Amino acid sequence: MSGAGRDSLLKVLGMARYVLEMAFKNETRRLEVRPEHRRHLQRLLDEGRLITAGPWADDTGALHIYEVADEAELREILKADPYTAVDAYEIASLREWTPILP
Repeated sequence: MSGAGRDSLLKVLGMARYVLEMAFKNETRRLEVRPEHRRHLQRLLDEGRLITAGPWADDTGALHIYEVADEAELREILKADPYTAVDAYEIASLREWTPILP
């Protein structure tokens, strides 16, 4: 399916893509819960709600791309993230995204 066709389908299905940029903090606590955080991300990927995720090469933060109904759903996902419980990041940027290529 072409990029434009996929975008149209997402709108019909009531889905949107969001890009989250995280800035890491509280390094010791973040590293303690990183295995749980990664399991959380894997569940979201398996459910089709996470497109991709990964840290910056310098490990100062990360980029995640989600496919969810709306920003409220994404914020609920973030509340359930183990990184949130230990205050391991700040949201540097959270924006709805309209990709033009697959």
